[in-house]
Amino acid sequence: MNDIFDKIRKDAGPIGRHAKQAHGYFAFPKLEGELGAHMQFRGKEVLVWSLNNYLGLANHPEVRKVDAQAAKDWGLAYPMGARMMSGQTKYHEQLEDQLSDFMQKEDTFLLNFGYQGCMSCIDALLGRHDVLVFDSESHACMMDGARLHAGRRFMFQHNDMASLDKQLEHARKVAEQSGGGILVMTEGVFGMAGDQGKLKEIAERKKKYNFRLFVDDAHGFGQMGEHGRGTGDHQGVQDQIDIYFGTFAKSMASIGAFISGPEDVIMFMRYNMRSQMFAKSLPMPIVIGAIKRLEMMLTMPELGEKLWEITNALQSGLKEAGLDIGTTNSCVTPVYMKGGVPEATNVVVDLRENHGIFCSIVVYPVIPKGEILLRLIPTAAHSLEDVKRTIESFKTVSAKLTAGEYASEKIATF
Repeated sequence: MNDIFDKIRKDAGPIGRHAKQAHGYFAFPKLEGELGAHMQFRGKEVLVWSLNNYLGLANHPEVRKVDAQAAKDWGLAYPMGARMMSGQTKYHEQLEDQLSDFMQKEDTFLLNFGYQGCMSCIDALLGRHDVLVFDSESHACMMDGARLHAGRRFMFQHNDMASLDKQLEHARKVAEQSGGGILVMTEGVFGMAGDQGKLKEIAERKKKYNFRLFVDDAHGFGQMGEHGRGTGDHQGVQDQIDIYFGTFAKSMASIGAFISGPEDVIMFMRYNMRSQMFAKSLPMPIVIGAIKRLEMMLTMPELGEKLWEITNALQSGLKEAGLDIGTTNSCVTPVYMKGGVPEATNVVVDLRENHGIFCSIVVYPVIPKGEILLRLIPTAAHSLEDVKRTIESFKTVSAKLTAGEYASEKIATF
C-alpha cells in the first residue's frame, strides 16, 4: 500500500510543476494598495488589467460608504446559520425580489459562492436518468458540476451548432430510453476568449429537442444587455433561459451569486442545493452591499458607458496595432501570441518590470502548446491614457517576441 502523499509529491499537476518558480510572481501575486486601475506590485506602481471590476465599483466611494456602514450596523457574523435554519432575513428576500425583477424571472435564490453554487445547482437540477449537454469551453465550475452528474453527459465543440445538434440527437435517444430530461449548459460570455455563447441559436433548438437551458453569465451580468441585465437580454432571448446564473464577484465587485428562473424550480433549489442547505448564509454586509450595487447598475448608466468606451478603445487600438484579440465580442480582451512557457514568462516580466503593465498570463494546459494568452479586463476605472500606454507596450513586446528576444529554455524567475 502506498502513502497517498507519494503521488502528490511525484506529480504536482500540469500547472503545479512550475510552482517553485512561479509562486508569488506569475501565480499567487500580491497586488497592494487601493483597488483600481493603478496598484502596487513588489513595491512598484503598475497599471492593472487583471481585475474583473467591470463597472469600477470595487472602490467606488458610494459602495465603500454602504459597505462600511453595513459592517458597522451588522458585523460580519449576522445572520448566523444556513438560510433554512436561522440565516434568513428580510434583506436577503429583498435582494432576491429585486434581482428577479431585474432579470425578468419569477424567482431568485442567493448563493454563498459562485463556484460551489454553480456546481451545486447542476447537481440539484439533474437526476441519474437526465442527460447533460454542455459546451467544451464551459468554466471549471460547470465542468465540475458535470462531473457530479451520475447520468449521461455529452460535450459539444465550442459554439459549434452542428456539433450541438449531433450531441442533442444522442441526448434525445438516451433520454427517451431512460425517461429523463435534457439540460443544455453554456456560458453567456466565455471568460478567457471573451466570445459570447450562441444563446439565440441554442434557444432555437429547444422546441425540436425539448431541453431546458442553463446559462452561466458570470462575465455577462453587469456588462451586457440593458443596464447590464446580461447576455440573454443582449441577444434578445432572456425569456428562453430557464436557469440564469449570475455572480456578484465581477461587475458587482463583491462575493456571492444567484440563480433566477421559474418560481417552482427555484423553490425546489432552495430545499435541495446542498451547498446552500449546509452552509452559512451570506453575511449581512454582503447583502446590503449587493442591494446598493444593483441600484447603481440601474441608476448610473454612465458606469456601463465608460466601461464600453474603454473596451472599444482598447480592442480597436490593439487590432490596429496588428495584435490578435481573437473573436471576443464582449469586454473580455485576450491578446494571443506565439511561444512556449519560457517566452510567455519573459513577456510578462518585461511588461511588469519595464512597462509597468500587470495582466494575467494563460499558457498550456489551459490553452494549446505554443500559444500565449494575455488577458486584459477593461473597467470603468481605467482611462483612455491607460489604454494608449498599454497598446504601445504591447506593440513593443510583440515585436521583441517575434524577433526572438524572449527565447529561452527555462521559465523566467524572480
